[in-house]
Amino acid sequence: MTRILFVCHGNICRSPMAEFVMKDLVRKAGREAEFEIASAATSSEELGNPVYPPARRMLARHGIDCAGKTARQLNQADYARWDLLIGMDQANLRNMRRLFPRDPDCKLRLLLDYTDRPGQVADPWYTGDFEATWRDVSDGCRGLLNSL
Repeated sequence: MTRILFVCHGNICRSPMAEFVMKDLVRKAGREAEFEIASAATSSEELGNPVYPPARRMLARHGIDCAGKTARQLNQADYARWDLLIGMDQANLRNMRRLFPRDPDCKLRLLLDYTDRPGQVADPWYTGDFEATWRDVSDGCRGLLNSL
């Protein structure tokens, strides 16, 4: 089983979108038994909060439900528990590296590194552009699944 943890700053927009898009993709591929998928925050700002309403609406527009998801923070035990810890941008990756200064298993990655356009997932908290974030997350998750 491959265990994937998606990570962003607050765990209310990008990383839960990635979590539920990936769950949807593996379900549609008939590969659910091969994966465990979740998401977390690098900060404590949004702990316990549900997925941000515009992110929830974007998922729902694509037939994906995220009911019950609340923000949780990345912790030391996550390195051993997960096979891949996938950040949305360089700031997330920097914060992950602070928590896990050694990455002997090369688990710390960026989502768009699994596409033909590496970079950072657009942050809708600042841009308000949930469509761009949807495209980035969808492309990244498809590329990640194809790589596995």
